[in-house]
Amino acid sequence: MRTLDIAVECWPIAGTFTISRGSRTEAVVVVVRVREGEHAGEGECVPYARYGESIDSVVAQIEAVAPQIRGGLSRHALVHALPAGAARNAIDCALWDLEANATGKALYQLAGTPVPTRLLTAYTLSLGDPQTMFEAAVKAAARPLLKIKLGGKGDPERLAAIRRGAPHARLIVDANEAWRPETLATNLAACVAVGVELVEQPLPAGEDGALAGVTTQIAICADESIHDHASLAHLPPWYSAINIKLDKTGGLTDALQLLNAARERGLKIMVGCMLGTSLAMRPALALAEGAEFVDLDGPLLLAKDRDNALRFDGSYILPPN
Repeated sequence: MRTLDIAVECWPIAGTFTISRGSRTEAVVVVVRVREGEHAGEGECVPYARYGESIDSVVAQIEAVAPQIRGGLSRHALVHALPAGAARNAIDCALWDLEANATGKALYQLAGTPVPTRLLTAYTLSLGDPQTMFEAAVKAAARPLLKIKLGGKGDPERLAAIRRGAPHARLIVDANEAWRPETLATNLAACVAVGVELVEQPLPAGEDGALAGVTTQIAICADESIHDHASLAHLPPWYSAINIKLDKTGGLTDALQLLNAARERGLKIMVGCMLGTSLAMRPALALAEGAEFVDLDGPLLLAKDRDNALRFDGSYILPPN
């Protein structure tokens, strides 16, 4: 017989984290702990209001399937018991962790993915005015890959300021659906001018038809426009990359299917995250080897991380011991 525990935790952010939808000073996460005999597993998720989630709704979803989890529900059956999203992610990752601990195998071995190596993660700069973002870029200039949060109006000025502040860093940007069709050409031209390699979700999901006629050397990456393996079939053809996040796919089980299917379709892969601790990032490492872009910097943005956290060397995630 299994036991199941649910906890809500708050982790302070180092400063303020701002995107086009607002600002926050702490990461609030839901942690699931499953124990079976002498072995236990943990999983962490981050409820996201953009997808209609809240702490209360996610906890309620987990509690609704708690009797099944205690009764031995498998990861594969979980996919049918809950929809893709944060609640399923926390449970799924806890079950993966439980299996790894029970079998003595590393997660990548269970998942059938390559041995983790030293991985470069993007480091995110929050949205702000050009001067503030210039100053942030100066402080982060030694990091090889910067991810820039943009917000629509004033983005060309922000990009120019960041390039001045970090003249040698590689740049990717995330508009979080803040651009509009009438500003698309201007903003893309500003990205080209500073050497941006990838633009994440420039237009709102479902309102991104203006991308159909765009020809650019920059990879256009879907985030809010794709969630899980099933949604890949509906991905518009103007996206050349996708951002795989465990909180969207509902865990590693579905994410592995999405990864393989996206590769078959010839898409570039970004492995991303919500703002959480190392507990949320660790299972995503099973997807990250070979990805064109890795964005698992959540712990780097916190004032503190968990004990037994992932090991970082600057912007590099080191292989687990």
